[in-house]
Amino acid sequence: MKIKQKPAFKKVYKKLHKNQLEKVDDAIQAIIKDPLLGQEKRGDLTSIFVYKFDCINQQYLLAYQWSEEYRILIFVGVHENFYKKLKH
Repeated sequence: MKIKQKPAFKKVYKKLHKNQLEKVDDAIQAIIKDPLLGQEKRGDLTSIFVYKFDCINQQYLLAYQWSEEYRILIFVGVHENFYKKLKH
């Protein structure tokens, strides 16, 4: 299975602290195993799934798309302005 990362995801991911990276990596492994864990979005964000997880006492969201062959990691971050940034 291929894992692809969009530039917006890479930009945020490289700025995370080590303990945050561990939680994000755990979330990525979870969606690799079961891509239906996230909630599918509607409207402008059709075909994008968002998985919510706890990261150091704060809720983070991970946006991704998937098929049987790949997972595309689109964006990760806290809920504040998440969907606004995701639409860009």
